[in-house]
Amino acid sequence: MQKIRITDTSLRDGHQSLWATRMTTEDMLPILEKMDDVGYHSLEVWGGATFDVCIRFLHEDPWERLRIIRRHIKRTPLQMLLRGQSLVGYTHYPDDVVYRFVDKAAENGIDIFRTFDALNDLRNLASGLKAIKKTGKHAQACVVYTISPVHSAEHFVENAMRLRDMGADSICIKDMAGLLSPYVSYELVSALKEKVGLPIQLHTHYIGGLAVVSVIKAAEAGVDVVDTASVPMAFGSSQPPVETVVRALQGSGHDTGLNLHQLFEVAAYFEDLRQHKGFERGVTKISDMRVFEHQVPGGMISNLISQLEEQKAGNRLEEVLREIPRVREDMGYPPLVTPTSQIIGIQAVLNVLMGERYKLCPGEVKDYLRGYYGQPPAPVSEELRRKIIGDLPVITRRPADELEPRWDKAVAEMQGISDKDEDVLTYVMFPQVALKYFDYRAIVALEGDEFLSNAPELTAQDPGTENARRPVSVPRRKAVPGGEEEEMKIEDIRELIVMLEASSLAEIKVKSNDTEIVLRKSAGGSEAVGGIESAMAAAPRPEEGLVKVSSPMVGTFYASPSPEAPPFVAVGDKVKEGQTLCIVEAMKLMNEIKAECNGEIAEVLAENGQALEYGQVMFIIRPA
Repeated sequence: MQKIRITDTSLRDGHQSLWATRMTTEDMLPILEKMDDVGYHSLEVWGGATFDVCIRFLHEDPWERLRIIRRHIKRTPLQMLLRGQSLVGYTHYPDDVVYRFVDKAAENGIDIFRTFDALNDLRNLASGLKAIKKTGKHAQACVVYTISPVHSAEHFVENAMRLRDMGADSICIKDMAGLLSPYVSYELVSALKEKVGLPIQLHTHYIGGLAVVSVIKAAEAGVDVVDTASVPMAFGSSQPPVETVVRALQGSGHDTGLNLHQLFEVAAYFEDLRQHKGFERGVTKISDMRVFEHQVPGGMISNLISQLEEQKAGNRLEEVLREIPRVREDMGYPPLVTPTSQIIGIQAVLNVLMGERYKLCPGEVKDYLRGYYGQPPAPVSEELRRKIIGDLPVITRRPADELEPRWDKAVAEMQGISDKDEDVLTYVMFPQVALKYFDYRAIVALEGDEFLSNAPELTAQDPGTENARRPVSVPRRKAVPGGEEEEMKIEDIRELIVMLEASSLAEIKVKSNDTEIVLRKSAGGSEAVGGIESAMAAAPRPEEGLVKVSSPMVGTFYASPSPEAPPFVAVGDKVKEGQTLCIVEAMKLMNEIKAECNGEIAEVLAENGQALEYGQVMFIIRPA
């Protein structure tokens, strides 16, 4: 028998699973030293969704967060989750970026890199493992656990042995959906201990209620380390609670040696934080318990609920959960973990919302079918492949071999913005979001936080919900560094009127420089209130026979495939049916919107980076 060591996930997967990764660095600071004193094997603090959420929602630099944590955690190793060739993003990056990212992560404080590939395609872990070994840090490789007709214990053990031969220092069973049952846990850990000869760690989720028992059975089989979270961030879709696991193993040959009093002191802090910020407690719901049927991780279910509510389709969750296994089978039974969980889940959502299976397919789905994410566990439906990608070629070699080096080009593109390697890496992985964050950071540096409270207010009345308010997706007037706030111009009002007439909104209210403007629909047509009646007369009236191209979902409008690329189309351009007009980013995926007729672009009614409502008109085409 051996002592079981504990990795705490509270600062990464715990709040990612329950709190949408919304814990800020400021929230973490007061408890870091106390966590360092507990005696954990490691603290998982970085990677996964933390990177994206920091810049997209929290307006924080994820690299600075890591440096701050490293300054306060002096004894306990810091651990991160690396998505193989996808790093902390949702697509593959070339090898030069992988090596640079791993090197910088190690330099900024990471001691243990846990790396996985969503398809268990080990080719996608090769460069990451080499990069980790080059830094001298600990390389932990994952076998991603799932259940399907093509997955077996022998398959996972064989993968682990190959990962050992590729340089892994330890193996992690990554059970992202809580599918691992207690007796299978015992058998799999036993087989890995016998045949692989490396330390074995178990990462599981509480979703279906099996996690604590599966951990105990893994301990009996000789597992070396298990993942847990502090109780305010445990249960539900998160990890099992450390307090329960520690107590369950006390007095046995697997005693963790951790002090329950210290653990409860840490838990008390997180519980106060949870209540203060209104974060949810981990609760296993019926839809979560059905994970044994649909295999959707709990965090993914919460995202699906949020995304469906954004699309005003919150009542259609059951349809989506029924559709996900069908899409997964069509796609060759990939494990549902980032990024394949997004690819499968969002395609299922689109199938339900569109009323037709595979009518709209994000670019990531097309890339998946072309082999750009790797080899699926089972063959993909050829009929489906032809329907979605036609005769486009399918690659069979390692996906990253198709990618051109990116680093030098990214450095050039970032000239005048930042020359820090960490910022360049952030830009490479999330170009559109990163540039917005860098703009925000620059304005805060010049103006302080005051510009946030001085920015114009835009709200809209949604006729579908009583007294509801929600953001309107029109360009905000904002403070210009060193200058005055921009005034609303007559051109802006015209755009708003056109948008109002094309939308389901009842009114639009704009506040700019203390002047309130209201655009309101009425039976006789839209009317303007607030001293701009002349704008109504000047507004363009729709021509007869024009074709409106509307957003099929709530999302973000991108006029081009990348910040440095020209727009797909502009006013006056001739377009053909099936030609890409723009990209709508929704639910973390990029959806190409195509022309449904031949014609000429008469108007472009959205700006790059603009938020979109469902059904909002983006283009007007004059048919040929």
